[in-house]
Amino acid sequence: MSSFQMSPHPSPLPSPALSPCSSPAPASAPLSRSAVVATLRAAGCVFAEDEAELLLSTARTADELTAMVERRTFGLPLEHVVGWAEFHGRRITVDPGVFVPRRRTEFLVGQAVGLGRRTAERTGRPTVVVDLCCGSGAVGAVLAAALHRVELYAADIEPAAVRCARRNITEAGGRVYEGDLFDALPAGLRGRIDILVANVPYVPTEEVGLLPPEAREFEPLVALDGGADGLDVLRRVTAAAPQWLAPGGHLLVETSEHQAPRAVEAFTRNGLFPRVAASDELYATVVIGTREPEPGASYLPDTDTTCLPTTPPRSKA
Repeated sequence: MSSFQMSPHPSPLPSPALSPCSSPAPASAPLSRSAVVATLRAAGCVFAEDEAELLLSTARTADELTAMVERRTFGLPLEHVVGWAEFHGRRITVDPGVFVPRRRTEFLVGQAVGLGRRTAERTGRPTVVVDLCCGSGAVGAVLAAALHRVELYAADIEPAAVRCARRNITEAGGRVYEGDLFDALPAGLRGRIDILVANVPYVPTEEVGLLPPEAREFEPLVALDGGADGLDVLRRVTAAAPQWLAPGGHLLVETSEHQAPRAVEAFTRNGLFPRVAASDELYATVVIGTREPEPGASYLPDTDTTCLPTTPPRSKA
């Protein structure tokens, strides 16, 4: 295994609807809605009313509600407190210590769904999908539901993430493996993957300390820290991806807008045809690389997204 161990994804900020509580608050939390709201607001929860409704609807007893409010005011991510996150219209199980899926990553999923459907139309067979650095398995679970006929695999280096992903992905017929990037995958997948989604960590090391407390204190560092410029893991993925992608297969990686040009260079350097898709609404940037297809096929599929221009790949030295 490589000396650099990695795991889930990175978006630097949590979903706006799940804003962090900045400081501890009193432990007592009566069952009344107003008391829960007041306790959360005193702890610094920006969306105290919405969070109170969620906690009240989730807790089965007064004691459970009190415990949930205590954990939230202590600073735990709301998703860790209630045990799930809403992602792309689905409820995804999220265990403590597991990276919380960000809303911006829904844009990456939308891109992957479009490409997966076109692949299925072209091949007439189940689409081979891999959710690398899967975290909770949110991306893989949504793709399995949206694409219907899939051969689904996922992998992560974090044991807690692997256990959580199995709960979200196994029911969709997927398989989850533990290990470092491609080392975790069955060798039989080489050259067969149609859609490879790798939501790698991309926060530069020196910026990790600027993340909200609930991210840097309660999510695994390996899910956030992308190295000096945030692109260490992305480079590793793009270097190996061509060996694992099927002809015409696609690699999709989330990154930041200012990192996209260097990410494109990494894709190009490794022989992938890159393009960049962006969503202003979700503040999301995705780099998509396509392996050269079989002779006679077009190397870039039709897309509904306006993409930034890129240069053709050059062969590796």
